[in-house]
Amino acid sequence: MLIKRDMLFTPAGKNRPLHIWLPDGYEDSSERYPVMYFFDGHNLFLNEDATYGKSWGLLEFLQAWEKPIIVVGIECGHEGNERLFEYCPYHFRGRFWGDLRGTGAETMRFMVEELKPMIDREYRTDASREATAIGGSSMGGLMSLYAAVKYSGVYSKAACVSSAISPCMPSLRKDIREAAFAPDTRVYLSWGTEEAGGMRPDPAEDYETPTGKNNLEIARLIGQKGAETRVVCQRGGSHCEASWEELVPGFMDFLWLGR
Repeated sequence: MLIKRDMLFTPAGKNRPLHIWLPDGYEDSSERYPVMYFFDGHNLFLNEDATYGKSWGLLEFLQAWEKPIIVVGIECGHEGNERLFEYCPYHFRGRFWGDLRGTGAETMRFMVEELKPMIDREYRTDASREATAIGGSSMGGLMSLYAAVKYSGVYSKAACVSSAISPCMPSLRKDIREAAFAPDTRVYLSWGTEEAGGMRPDPAEDYETPTGKNNLEIARLIGQKGAETRVVCQRGGSHCEASWEELVPGFMDFLWLGR
């Protein structure tokens, strides 16, 4: 069952739509379910809601997947550069974005201190860390990684897909070095070859691009903290929902089923 409802996003003082999936049988059971939070909730389930007319196909995947789970997608701001600011937890000067002073830290506090408590209060969730995950793509992937690093006590799993990490590497390195990870933390990191200049003749060379090296470095730093990582270069993958849909089974199985 797919539910759409608004919630006040207090950092901006505006409503943000929520896209919530409740597993089949939810209304007829007393079971408590694990929860996965996603950024860009409008792009998850239905093509008609998606920004570019193509969703991640999560509705069809969850209807067929073996693990019953609640999914909560929070929609970004759509006015001007709202998404860029709200989904960036750092301040930096970038080649394309100029002097960007992100408010992503406030966004994450909202998700931890307001959104999650509301979901746990109003739906039958398993509120434990072990049953709570987060995911997103692009800036949402960056935010998911930030959540895993800064809020490891809340989220035990993170899907960081096509994450916009390159401009933030100095800050990410610092935060990861200062972070403490529980040993059962799982972090999935991916990018597509078409985001990194195209496919190389040898697939191993795809990991030698700047994008590949940054993701491998993040995985190494997190791994040194005891977390489990999976790094995936998607051959032919682009920065779009159609490519990310292909990754859904892989990262969901890795995060939740350990395979």
